[in-house]
Amino acid sequence: MSTLPSTQIPGVYRRRIGDIVVTAISDGYLDASYDFMRNITPQDAERILKEAYRPAPPRVSINCFVLHSAGRIALVETGSGDKMGPTLGKMPQNLAAAGVDIASIDTILLTHMHPDHSNGLTDKAGAAVFPNAELVVSERDVAHWHDDAAMARATERQKMRFFQWAREQIKPYHNRRRDPRGEVFPRVTALPLYGHTPGHTGYLVSSNGEQLLIWGDIVHMPDIQTRRPDVFMEPDVDGEAAVATRKRIFDSVAADRLLCAGMHMHFPGFLNLNRRPDGGYELVPEIWQQAL
Repeated sequence: MSTLPSTQIPGVYRRRIGDIVVTAISDGYLDASYDFMRNITPQDAERILKEAYRPAPPRVSINCFVLHSAGRIALVETGSGDKMGPTLGKMPQNLAAAGVDIASIDTILLTHMHPDHSNGLTDKAGAAVFPNAELVVSERDVAHWHDDAAMARATERQKMRFFQWAREQIKPYHNRRRDPRGEVFPRVTALPLYGHTPGHTGYLVSSNGEQLLIWGDIVHMPDIQTRRPDVFMEPDVDGEAAVATRKRIFDSVAADRLLCAGMHMHFPGFLNLNRRPDGGYELVPEIWQQAL
């Protein structure tokens, strides 16, 4: 008698953008609560999730992306490391399953500094995980998380998870980091998407007439926030600015039929958007691409 499989296959998925290969790497997931959301009742949030055949309360994917471009390798986000529970921190093993050696990564592109995006920069001892990588991260974010006055106004949980952890993560990279301005990697351009954090940044991948916008945390709950772009989240440093940025990007993405990828989109995280008559948007996950 055969035994039942007990583990999931590696969370790895590849597609091309022109001459660039983009590999989605799953870091795992976390189960969120309705209390995480603002501008929506739990009843409305649950209704939208159930209409979309999604878990309710929501289950949130955490994704990273590897870029192979012009003979170089970049990693967009580093995952959550080992501090956020057993359902997360899968990026290193999935990166290995994708055949990517950590030592071969020469650039880390961060959309922002939050623990599910940047905890993976350091190990348990506080040492740099990526020995040969330059760190591209907004100095606006760095300044915010090193602001003692802002930290004093935060909750105890935020003080540790957002401010203290951010300071620990970036410390070993202080001599090898730069601000995301213009072309930050071959055929990858930084786009300011401020709101979620003061330096929240997207990355536009362009090659041979094809484009992909890696939009970071434009959404956390994709099924809800595409239908209701006015919904924002507790970790948004500036909720109003996050909503305004989301609406601007949604308008542009839908009008231009631009392919996007998100850190909290359902894995593997690639999507398009269509406008809905009610003012919201229809989420259109990309179908499986068989061939590279």
